[in-house]
Amino acid sequence: MSLTNSSVKTFNIESFIDRQKVSAYQWVILGLCFLIVAADGFDTAAAGFIAPAIAKDWGLTRFALGPLLSAALIGSVLGALISGPLADKIGRKRVLAVSVLVFGVLTLACAKAGSLQELTFLRLVSGIGLGAAMPNATTMVSEYMPKKHRALLVNIMFCGFTLGASAGGLAAAALIPAFGWQSIFLVGGVVPFLLALVLFAWLPESVRFMVVNSWPTEKINMVLGRIAGKAMAEKHFTIGETANQGRNSPVALILSKGFRSGSLLLWVTYFMGLLVYYLMTSWLPTLMKDGGMSLQQASLITALFPLGGGLGAIVCGLLMDRVNAHRVVAFTYVLAGVFIWCVGQSVGNTLFVGLLTFLAGSCMAGAQISMPVLAAAFYPTNGRASGVAWMLGIGRIGGIVGAFAGAVMLQAGFGIEAILQVLAFPVFVAAGALLLKNHLAKRRIAFDSIAREPHSETN
Repeated sequence: MSLTNSSVKTFNIESFIDRQKVSAYQWVILGLCFLIVAADGFDTAAAGFIAPAIAKDWGLTRFALGPLLSAALIGSVLGALISGPLADKIGRKRVLAVSVLVFGVLTLACAKAGSLQELTFLRLVSGIGLGAAMPNATTMVSEYMPKKHRALLVNIMFCGFTLGASAGGLAAAALIPAFGWQSIFLVGGVVPFLLALVLFAWLPESVRFMVVNSWPTEKINMVLGRIAGKAMAEKHFTIGETANQGRNSPVALILSKGFRSGSLLLWVTYFMGLLVYYLMTSWLPTLMKDGGMSLQQASLITALFPLGGGLGAIVCGLLMDRVNAHRVVAFTYVLAGVFIWCVGQSVGNTLFVGLLTFLAGSCMAGAQISMPVLAAAFYPTNGRASGVAWMLGIGRIGGIVGAFAGAVMLQAGFGIEAILQVLAFPVFVAAGALLLKNHLAKRRIAFDSIAREPHSETN
């Protein structure tokens, strides 16, 4: 007698992961993805130190360095937009490992560049590799962590950026005077190259991706066994998602009727946040100096802005796992906007400005780091990598706009008070977009609930 679909016992992957404590196997996955994000932080921080050294060696003007400094960021946008749909088709592990390998090899090649044009091209292509890695690391960690700790653990992964940035600054300060700017590309390339080899060997494929794409049960059970610490022999799996498990294009899915408005609001939020973050980190030293501070004071104040990013991310993650995540992140954006506005009103009081800058940076970074958690929770498995990647990619366009917007406002004669007042506006827009997304989600849940209620029949 054949079994009907209703009589087949299925094993819910999502419920299984949510019931487990975080195993050593999952900590290894988190640690590897942490290192991927740290590589991004190292490269971002070191690039600021490399540029003046290259200008001195090759006799270049600041204007000539513009394309070089923006090449990696532009590449990361392309990498994010391309890699998400690819990862939803062929798997997260392959895209992650190959993208880190590409970044490592091409960063090593940067050390041998003989001209500005060659170096700019290599930075562009290496940026594609790194831009492809970041969103897929987020997706991988999101799909392996239990719901009750997911936001905190994903945010901890993103703290790797802060650690990598600190390492990049320290390495540049120590190595460039002694060995030249090429040494930074050597260090920044060897580490990702070795990491890519480890990823190929040790990083598993996302177990959710395996189930959605009907991988052999033996491979799925092997991964589940490593999480549970015991042998598993299940036959039929589900991931607990009731819809959107078809084979439609991942990009078509995130732009479909059910996800379109949420996708647009996530893009607006992340775009606005990175616009402000990159403008602040790029131009705050100049603004502080124009406001009457010495170069040393301006540098110290600016260093306080990203310093609290890890603290902000951990606090946001803890709160997001306990209360409405959208409201937590939106409120954090509002606080960031208030503190940024207050910085502009307090120039002249160095100690107070330093405290406000630290608080503004903690809130700004905490909110931005938390955004991939919201994106990963919003999309189903077969569109999750695309959804996260497109948000990150479009958001990085905001970073490019922010860097240029600072130059435009300074050239137009805006002072520090006016610029920081203007910057509060996009932060509030980001908060408003998140609150609107949360409101639309609640309306949709209420509508679906009503639609599922049985209707009484009249005679």
